[in-house]
Amino acid sequence: METVEAVVVGAGVIGLAVARRLALGGVETIVLEKEGAIGTETSSRNSEVIHAGIYYPKGSLKARCCIAGKWWLYRYCAAKGVPHRRCGKLIVATSETQNATLDKIKANAEAIGMPDLERWPAERAMALEPELFCTGALWSPTTGIVDSHALMLAYLGDAEEHGAMIAFKAPLERARVREDGIELEVGGAEPMRLLARYLVNAAGLHAPELARRIEGLDPARVPCGYLCKGNYYTLSGRSPFSRLIYPVPEQAGLGVHVTIDLAGQCRFGPDVEWVERIDYDVDPKRAERFYAEVRKYWPDLPDGALEPGYAGIRPKLAPPGAPAADFLVQGPRAHGVPGLVNLLGIESPGLTASWPLAELVAAELGLPPLEGEAADI
Repeated sequence: METVEAVVVGAGVIGLAVARRLALGGVETIVLEKEGAIGTETSSRNSEVIHAGIYYPKGSLKARCCIAGKWWLYRYCAAKGVPHRRCGKLIVATSETQNATLDKIKANAEAIGMPDLERWPAERAMALEPELFCTGALWSPTTGIVDSHALMLAYLGDAEEHGAMIAFKAPLERARVREDGIELEVGGAEPMRLLARYLVNAAGLHAPELARRIEGLDPARVPCGYLCKGNYYTLSGRSPFSRLIYPVPEQAGLGVHVTIDLAGQCRFGPDVEWVERIDYDVDPKRAERFYAEVRKYWPDLPDGALEPGYAGIRPKLAPPGAPAADFLVQGPRAHGVPGLVNLLGIESPGLTASWPLAELVAAELGLPPLEGEAADI
């Protein structure tokens, strides 16, 4: 049986950020990925937004990691040539009764350390985006967009440059805690057994189920996972907007909002449905409800303009109807297994928060902080 210092399960943006952090710290690292490429699930099925950190509860990991990760990510993308753009975002009210909610959103952002939201009158927002209708707005100047695949490739390149290796189509079937480490049984075309000092479970949608396959980890320590699907629809032709447009949240989630990609195409979504299994099909009929929602802030949306785009699924730790759960970085202090970190419920803003989350993993494993240039980017 071969031995290795660290194994990271999952080659999405979180797993690759963790692998990069471990490798930069001189830790021998192998990444196990059950698919044949990086980022095939949650990491490639999102809006590619660099979130500013606005809505999250004070003191939460989501708030802290998002705000810190945003600034780090802009520096990293500039240094590595990862395509990105700091385009900004408008949060808009579409009725006078919603205007007070804008003030509450601004107050929450300030409370969690994000003081640069600006309260704008409707006229200013509509002058910036002539196709927009609103009764008031918040301007977020630090929201942006990024090429998520290019970001993952940059993380992987850095990790490999510092000695990390990645194995594709190599699912972790089960693991067993031993006195001298964690024994791993890896499936695929070339099954193998590994003994690792550290195991990081960054399996995304599959992380809770994988944690339950670790013999020696108390299953009572593993929370239930839930799947929340969001459907997106694209607009034929170029976007009528140059910035992201988010309506004031009225229910759970952020409503049907507008995001744009680096090519200028816009997409509307998501709607939300709780599902029992992973299914990325988009039902064209679901677009019907989008028209009424979008026309609240874009009255001139033409009939028949929306086409099925893609679906993404978020790993949730709270069931339907319950308050949203925070990120869970579950290390030895929480579950008692040396060398094991489970990353659970890492949904939005996971991409933005990827590097601070990787630093938290390193801290949970007792690794020393990085120094010099590696500590900055």
